[in-house]
Amino acid sequence: MKQFEFDVVILAGGLGTRLRSVVADLPKCMAPVNGRPFLEILIDKLRAQGQGGIILSTGYLSETIEAWVRESYPDPQISIFREENPLGTGGAIRAAISLSQAEDVLVCNGDTLFDIDVAALFDFHRRMGAECSVALKPMRNFDRYGRVELGEDGWVSAFREKEFCADGLINGGVYVIRREAFLKLGLPEKFSFEEGYLAKHKIGGMVQDAYFIDIGIPEDFARAQVELHY
Repeated sequence: MKQFEFDVVILAGGLGTRLRSVVADLPKCMAPVNGRPFLEILIDKLRAQGQGGIILSTGYLSETIEAWVRESYPDPQISIFREENPLGTGGAIRAAISLSQAEDVLVCNGDTLFDIDVAALFDFHRRMGAECSVALKPMRNFDRYGRVELGEDGWVSAFREKEFCADGLINGGVYVIRREAFLKLGLPEKFSFEEGYLAKHKIGGMVQDAYFIDIGIPEDFARAQVELHY
């Protein structure tokens, strides 16, 4: 893949409640996969596609993440925004994205690997003239994720509630956001990105049938041990 420069915000503040039965003393993004923190696999995957600033938005057990970053990535291109009080996904994105100077910023979750072509998503986002674009994953027989309806024009027509779906698209949790436009919306300090932003704005949607795993439940955390060897 052609490398290019981009900034990325990684949301790494989740409590990881559903994963505590197997990973009790670590933030979810630091859960070990074949001896490596999941966050390390994610960062290295992103860096393989380009170089730029990485902003980690942390909360629960932030000090564990901060100590690991200082030891493993002692470079100025990784910065940390620590939530002193929970801000919700939207508030965390807004606060972290304000630390970037890039025109468009990639946003992803620290407990999910959706191995998309990042350059292709940026190109789609800019061609569409979108303020926000999301990478969509085709999936079969799922009920853990809400279904996304996508129009032929490339714009998302609906984000549906979670229910069983035999065949459809899911929100892969990877976005490109036009930073200045997002910050000018006057959004509250604390809000849900999914309900307070995605459901109320025009969102571009690009389908990428790339590898996807969310380690937020024990079953998929166990699957990561089998599938992720780097």
